Amino acid sequence: MPLLTRSVQTPLSIDVRRGAVAGLASLLADRRISAGGDVAVVVGPGQGQRIVDLIGPSLDRAEFINIEGGTLESALDLGQRLRGRNYDAVVGIGGGRTIDTTKYAASRYGIPMVSVATSLANDGIASPIATLDHDGGRPSYGVHIPLAVVVDLDFVEAGPDRQTRSGIGETLSNVSAIADWELAHRVRGEPIDGLAVAMARSGAEAVINHPGDATDDGFVTLLAEALITTGLAMAICGTSRPSSGGCHEISHALDILRPGTAAHGEQCGVGALFCTYLRASIDKAYEPRFEQLNACLKRHGLPRTPADLGISDAEFADAVEFAPRTRPDRYTILEHLDLGRDELGGRVADYADAVH
Repeated sequence: MPLLTRSVQTPLSIDVRRGAVAGLASLLADRRISAGGDVAVVVGPGQGQRIVDLIGPSLDRAEFINIEGGTLESALDLGQRLRGRNYDAVVGIGGGRTIDTTKYAASRYGIPMVSVATSLANDGIASPIATLDHDGGRPSYGVHIPLAVVVDLDFVEAGPDRQTRSGIGETLSNVSAIADWELAHRVRGEPIDGLAVAMARSGAEAVINHPGDATDDGFVTLLAEALITTGLAMAICGTSRPSSGGCHEISHALDILRPGTAAHGEQCGVGALFCTYLRASIDKAYEPRFEQLNACLKRHGLPRTPADLGISDAEFADAVEFAPRTRPDRYTILEHLDLGRDELGGRVADYADAVH
């Protein structure tokens, strides 16, 4: 049997702990990252400036660039700034929008990138994907994964609790996304990568089974690691399949039909629970998984029903009906069942009753 060989780049360093940013200057001194110390430090709004205040004095050759990221245009503008000087590396400091903007700009010009995350809202910390607003949508672009990843729990703790809860929903949705990938493998013969599945699923299972919450360093460390390994799972298999299925299709549909409904991870958590409910309706083996996800979302104070998201059952059913159009190349439980709008209305009502 031929051996499967992989040439996927993995980060040189992953540092998740309290006080992690204090070691950033030493990390950047690693010649594999920055040969001469010419580093661009891209800072987003929020807590990024606090980190700059801490590390700035030790980075005498760095240039600090403040951005309001999150759009393709801002990423292209940043890329032009990076192109104007021979940087060894670029550091992105901030939340998901800043990290994605920096990943895109750095990848465009082949500059090594270090990700310094101030929140745990999504799995973009180390993923090979940048999601950027453009022309009224939020398309995703392929990028290089960061060469190093830093998550300082002090800054995560200081941020809004809702961001961490969003990251929980994002991680839990791996369970549903993997079930969709396995379905596509069975029904359509779509190739599946066992290592990517194992990495993405292990993070989700760890979050499901950990007794702590967002006030517990052990739990937050585990969540950060789960989000990072999910990103690496995507890099390994070359697709977002390990973390994106019907759950994300529903979230994307809400972004289009009902923009501003909730945070991405919150929407993905509800989408994952609903998709698992649909799976359980045709295969009772999924009923325990539905109850497990429902209990975990409830324990962490995450939305579980359309009402929790601030929308009606009918509006949620509209989003579920629209969802397959957001990823026409993807086969999930939504495409498999292909429910009409009238039947969806009844399924959503029954789902809301089952959750409570």
